[in-house]
Amino acid sequence: MAKQRSRPTRRRDKKGGPGSGRRKSCQYCRDKVDHVDYKDVATLRKFISDRGKIRSRRITGACRRHQNQIATAVKRARELALLPYVGDTRENRDERGRPSRDDRDRDRER
Repeated sequence: MAKQRSRPTRRRDKKGGPGSGRRKSCQYCRDKVDHVDYKDVATLRKFISDRGKIRSRRITGACRRHQNQIATAVKRARELALLPYVGDTRENRDERGRPSRDDRDRDRER
């Protein structure tokens, strides 16, 4: 009698990858904050990237209402010079604005 071949069963990873898991809850909704304060610079910095861009809802986990308030508060804080418009990334760049490649230039000299 021939041995029966068992079909390989598809198993889904329990670990999860990108796009899986529970959505982050809004920090302001959890703390029951009605309005985002533009003077709270320490909290607003969490919603800004290192280059100075406002992070999206998908990244921050804020709800639509509070994300709009965060964007307005960040813009107000920038106007009053509490937050920078851009980050300090200029030091690692060459004259064209590209990232410096010091180690590659050293290899070419050899």
